[in-house]
Amino acid sequence: MGLNRAIIMGRLTRDPELRHTQSGVAVASFTLAVDRDYKPQDGERETDFIDCVAWRHTGEFVSKYFSKGKMAVVEGRIQVRGWEDKDGGKRRSTEIIADNVYFGEGKKDSDGGSTSTSRSSSPAYQEPESQFTELDMDDGDLPF
Repeated sequence: MGLNRAIIMGRLTRDPELRHTQSGVAVASFTLAVDRDYKPQDGERETDFIDCVAWRHTGEFVSKYFSKGKMAVVEGRIQVRGWEDKDGGKRRSTEIIADNVYFGEGKKDSDGGSTSTSRSSSPAYQEPESQFTELDMDDGDLPF
């Protein structure tokens, strides 16, 4: 038994392309520009361009609510498929088959924010602050 789960976050490089199979099943194709976590000493942070495919309702959702430059979080599985180019050469494509696609920015960010692919200095996810406060009491008052 294997495990094949991937979660990526990046900006769409173009508007999603929505198509339908001959039997009418929706499928959306899009590419995310995903910044790498590290920055080489020579300066520029590298970016990976990852192809994604979303089927059925997920594909329709992506096509309707996402466009070029929007931040998206994609959860799915990695798929490698073989195909032949027009000259008969064997090729391979790696893509993420999206099970879920989420908005990667808040409404404020998406309305007035920049669509630049540069990374901000704050992390994409921050651990929420604890909602618990320490009580100022002597341990001797506890019933256990």
